[in-house]
Amino acid sequence: MQWTPEDAMLVNRAQFDNSHETRDRIRERTPAVRKIQHTIEYLHLVGRCHGFVATLGRLVPQLCGQEFPEDERETVRRQIGRVRAAADWLEGALDNGEFTLDEQLVQFLKGEE
Repeated sequence: MQWTPEDAMLVNRAQFDNSHETRDRIRERTPAVRKIQHTIEYLHLVGRCHGFVATLGRLVPQLCGQEFPEDERETVRRQIGRVRAAADWLEGALDNGEFTLDEQLVQFLKGEE
């Protein structure tokens, strides 16, 4: 029997689903695993926020004296809007506990607005 790319994809998906379910069962049964996972995700989130700010702190001063044409300024403004939307979403999620991402925000964050 010859395997098609679709067959391989289905097998990979089944393996992923199985490992995901196993991980979830372990996490449910072992509070320490949940706490460790939370700590890892928290540190990752805080680290990414810090990295973003640190990168801007290094990059923006280097822009001194450079002039940007209107199309470049507009592109940067669009990206700032995406950053703002993502930061607002994160802040709201922390405040209200709702961590799902609605389709409209997904499209906006992907730059498909």
